[in-house]
Amino acid sequence: MPVEIKQLSNYYQLMNYSFEYIDIIFLAMIAGFIILRLRNILGKRTGYEGKIPKQFDEILKNVKVVKVKKTNEEFDDKAQKEFLNGAKIAYETIITDFSDNDNKIISSKSLLGKKIYDQFKEALKERNERGHFAEITFVGINSATIKEHKRIDRSLEVIVDFTAEVITCIKDKEKKIISGDPEKIKKIYDTWVFSRDTTSNNPNWQLVDILK
Repeated sequence: MPVEIKQLSNYYQLMNYSFEYIDIIFLAMIAGFIILRLRNILGKRTGYEGKIPKQFDEILKNVKVVKVKKTNEEFDDKAQKEFLNGAKIAYETIITDFSDNDNKIISSKSLLGKKIYDQFKEALKERNERGHFAEITFVGINSATIKEHKRIDRSLEVIVDFTAEVITCIKDKEKKIISGDPEKIKKIYDTWVFSRDTTSNNPNWQLVDILK
Protein backbone atom coordinates (compact mmCIF):
# COMPACT_ATOMS: atom_id res chain seq x y z
CA MET A 1 0.00 0.00 0.00
CA PRO A 2 1.37 3.40 -0.87
CA VAL A 3 2.48 5.55 2.02
CA GLU A 4 -0.05 8.33 1.23
CA ILE A 5 -3.01 5.94 1.25
CA LYS A 6 -1.85 4.28 4.47
CA GLN A 7 -1.47 7.67 6.16
CA LEU A 8 -4.92 8.71 4.95
CA SER A 9 -6.43 5.48 6.31
CA ASN A 10 -4.80 6.05 9.68
CA TYR A 11 -6.10 9.59 9.70
CA TYR A 12 -9.71 8.45 9.18
CA GLN A 13 -9.40 5.83 11.89
CA LEU A 14 -8.07 8.45 14.28
CA MET A 15 -10.93 10.80 13.38
CA ASN A 16 -13.50 8.01 14.04
CA TYR A 17 -11.99 7.34 17.45
CA SER A 18 -12.04 11.06 18.18
CA PHE A 19 -15.71 11.37 17.23
CA GLU A 20 -16.60 8.32 19.37
CA TYR A 21 -14.73 9.80 22.32
CA ILE A 22 -16.48 13.14 21.85
CA ASP A 23 -19.86 11.38 21.71
CA ILE A 24 -19.14 9.61 24.99
CA ILE A 25 -18.17 12.90 26.67
CA PHE A 26 -21.24 14.63 25.28
CA LEU A 27 -23.57 11.89 26.53
CA ALA A 28 -21.86 11.95 29.93
CA MET A 29 -22.44 15.71 30.13
CA ILE A 30 -26.13 15.26 29.30
CA ALA A 31 -26.47 12.53 31.94
CA GLY A 32 -24.76 14.73 34.52
CA PHE A 33 -27.06 17.64 33.71
CA ILE A 34 -30.15 15.45 34.11
CA ILE A 35 -28.91 14.11 37.46
CA LEU A 36 -28.29 17.63 38.75
CA ARG A 37 -31.77 18.74 37.68
CA LEU A 38 -33.39 15.79 39.41
CA ARG A 39 -31.46 16.47 42.61
CA ASN A 40 -32.56 20.11 42.56
CA ILE A 41 -36.20 19.14 42.05
CA LEU A 42 -36.44 16.10 44.32
CA GLY A 43 -33.73 16.90 46.83
CA LYS A 44 -31.05 14.56 47.99
CA ARG A 45 -30.72 12.24 50.96
CA THR A 46 -28.37 13.43 53.65
CA GLY A 47 -28.63 10.54 56.08
CA TYR A 48 -30.50 12.68 58.68
CA GLU A 49 -34.11 12.23 57.51
CA GLY A 50 -36.56 12.16 60.41
CA LYS A 51 -33.98 13.43 62.91
CA ILE A 52 -34.45 16.82 64.58
CA PRO A 53 -31.17 18.70 65.05
CA LYS A 54 -30.33 19.21 68.72
CA GLN A 55 -30.23 22.97 68.35
CA PHE A 56 -34.00 22.95 67.71
CA ASP A 57 -34.92 20.99 70.85
CA GLU A 58 -35.13 24.07 73.07
CA ILE A 59 -37.02 26.02 70.42
CA LEU A 60 -39.64 23.29 70.08
CA LYS A 61 -40.12 23.16 73.85
CA ASN A 62 -41.13 26.82 73.82
CA VAL A 63 -43.56 26.50 70.93
CA LYS A 64 -47.15 26.89 72.11
CA VAL A 65 -49.68 24.60 70.50
CA VAL A 66 -52.69 26.63 69.44
CA LYS A 67 -55.90 24.66 69.71
CA VAL A 68 -58.42 25.20 66.95
CA LYS A 69 -61.73 26.08 68.50
CA LYS A 70 -64.31 23.45 67.72
CA THR A 71 -67.41 24.62 65.94
CA ASN A 72 -69.61 22.79 68.42
CA GLU A 73 -68.25 25.06 71.18
CA GLU A 74 -69.43 28.20 69.41
CA PHE A 75 -72.88 29.71 69.78
CA ASP A 76 -72.92 32.54 67.28
CA ASP A 77 -75.93 33.88 65.39
CA LYS A 78 -75.93 31.00 62.94
CA ALA A 79 -75.72 28.40 65.72
CA GLN A 80 -78.52 30.14 67.64
CA LYS A 81 -80.77 30.11 64.57
CA GLU A 82 -80.18 26.40 64.02
CA PHE A 83 -80.74 25.76 67.72
CA LEU A 84 -84.09 27.55 67.73
CA ASN A 85 -85.28 25.52 64.75
CA GLY A 86 -84.53 22.33 66.65
CA ALA A 87 -85.94 23.69 69.92
CA LYS A 88 -89.30 24.39 68.27
CA ILE A 89 -89.51 20.83 66.98
CA ALA A 90 -88.55 19.46 70.40
CA TYR A 91 -91.15 21.69 72.10
CA GLU A 92 -93.99 20.47 69.90
CA THR A 93 -92.88 16.84 70.14
CA ILE A 94 -92.70 16.85 73.93
CA ILE A 95 -96.03 18.71 74.35
CA THR A 96 -97.96 16.37 72.04
CA ASP A 97 -96.30 13.25 73.45
CA PHE A 98 -97.72 14.21 76.84
CA SER A 99 -101.26 13.58 75.58
CA ASP A 100 -103.49 10.53 74.99
CA ASN A 101 -102.56 8.84 78.25
CA ASP A 102 -100.47 6.20 76.49
CA ASN A 103 -97.07 7.07 77.94
CA LYS A 104 -95.76 8.30 74.59
CA ILE A 105 -93.49 10.59 76.58
CA ILE A 106 -91.14 7.62 76.88
CA SER A 107 -90.51 7.87 73.14
CA SER A 108 -89.17 11.39 73.76
CA LYS A 109 -86.68 10.21 76.37
CA SER A 110 -83.70 11.27 74.24
CA LEU A 111 -84.99 14.86 74.33
CA LEU A 112 -85.30 14.95 78.11
CA GLY A 113 -82.78 15.25 80.89
CA LYS A 114 -83.18 12.76 83.73
CA LYS A 115 -84.90 15.24 86.06
CA ILE A 116 -87.59 16.23 83.53
CA TYR A 117 -88.03 12.68 82.30
CA ASP A 118 -88.71 11.45 85.84
CA GLN A 119 -91.18 14.30 86.47
CA PHE A 120 -93.09 13.66 83.25
CA LYS A 121 -93.16 9.93 83.85
CA GLU A 122 -94.53 10.44 87.36
CA ALA A 123 -97.22 12.85 86.08
CA LEU A 124 -98.33 10.29 83.49
CA LYS A 125 -98.43 7.60 86.13
CA GLU A 126 -100.63 9.71 88.45
CA ARG A 127 -102.96 10.65 85.61
CA ASN A 128 -103.33 7.03 84.62
CA GLU A 129 -104.09 5.99 88.21
CA ARG A 130 -106.91 8.54 88.34
CA GLY A 131 -108.33 7.18 85.13
CA HIS A 132 -107.87 10.50 83.36
CA PHE A 133 -106.50 11.16 79.91
CA ALA A 134 -105.49 14.28 78.06
CA GLU A 135 -106.40 15.47 74.61
CA ILE A 136 -103.87 17.93 73.24
CA THR A 137 -103.93 19.44 69.77
CA PHE A 138 -100.88 21.52 68.98
CA VAL A 139 -101.90 24.55 66.91
CA GLY A 140 -98.51 26.22 66.51
CA ILE A 141 -95.69 28.28 67.98
CA ASN A 142 -96.16 32.05 67.92
CA SER A 143 -92.65 32.83 69.06
CA ALA A 144 -89.48 31.25 70.42
CA THR A 145 -86.82 33.57 71.81
CA ILE A 146 -83.49 32.88 73.44
CA LYS A 147 -83.65 34.62 76.78
CA GLU A 148 -80.18 33.67 77.99
CA HIS A 149 -77.34 31.32 77.21
CA LYS A 150 -74.38 30.49 79.39
CA ARG A 151 -71.61 27.95 79.73
CA ILE A 152 -71.47 25.83 82.87
CA ASP A 153 -68.34 23.67 83.01
CA ARG A 154 -68.54 21.51 79.90
CA SER A 155 -72.20 22.25 79.20
CA LEU A 156 -73.93 25.05 77.34
CA GLU A 157 -77.34 26.00 78.73
CA VAL A 158 -79.89 27.97 76.76
CA ILE A 159 -83.08 29.42 78.22
CA VAL A 160 -85.91 29.83 75.72
CA ASP A 161 -89.23 31.65 76.07
CA PHE A 162 -92.00 29.96 74.07
CA THR A 163 -95.40 31.33 73.19
CA ALA A 164 -97.67 28.75 71.60
CA GLU A 165 -101.28 27.87 70.95
CA VAL A 166 -102.88 24.54 71.84
CA ILE A 167 -106.28 22.98 72.29
CA THR A 168 -106.32 20.88 75.42
CA CYS A 169 -108.68 19.21 77.85
CA ILE A 170 -108.62 16.50 80.49
CA LYS A 171 -111.34 13.83 80.53
CA ASP A 172 -112.27 11.09 82.98
CA LYS A 173 -113.18 7.47 82.32
CA GLU A 174 -116.68 8.46 81.22
CA LYS A 175 -115.11 10.99 78.82
CA LYS A 176 -116.49 13.85 80.82
CA ILE A 177 -114.44 17.03 80.59
CA ILE A 178 -112.67 17.79 83.84
CA SER A 179 -110.69 20.78 82.65
CA GLY A 180 -109.96 22.61 79.45
CA ASP A 181 -112.08 23.03 76.34
CA PRO A 182 -111.77 20.77 73.25
CA GLU A 183 -113.05 23.60 71.04
CA LYS A 184 -111.08 26.52 72.38
CA ILE A 185 -107.56 27.57 71.44
CA LYS A 186 -105.48 28.36 74.47
CA LYS A 187 -102.33 30.46 74.44
CA ILE A 188 -99.55 29.13 76.64
CA TYR A 189 -96.29 30.64 77.82
CA ASP A 190 -93.36 28.44 78.74
CA THR A 191 -89.74 28.99 79.67
CA TRP A 192 -87.63 25.93 79.02
CA VAL A 193 -83.96 25.28 79.70
CA PHE A 194 -82.01 23.19 77.19
CA SER A 195 -78.51 21.88 77.69
CA ARG A 196 -75.84 19.93 75.85
CA ASP A 197 -72.31 18.73 76.53
CA THR A 198 -70.04 20.74 74.20
CA THR A 199 -67.27 18.13 74.48
CA SER A 200 -69.54 15.36 73.22
CA ASN A 201 -69.89 14.31 69.58
CA ASN A 202 -73.62 14.01 70.19
CA PRO A 203 -75.19 17.20 68.75
CA ASN A 204 -78.56 16.71 70.49
CA TRP A 205 -79.89 19.05 73.14
CA GLN A 206 -81.98 17.99 76.12
CA LEU A 207 -84.69 19.72 78.10
CA VAL A 208 -83.25 19.90 81.62
CA ASP A 209 -85.62 22.29 83.39
CA ILE A 210 -88.94 24.13 83.09
CA LEU A 211 -89.03 27.53 84.77
CA LYS A 212 -92.19 29.02 86.22
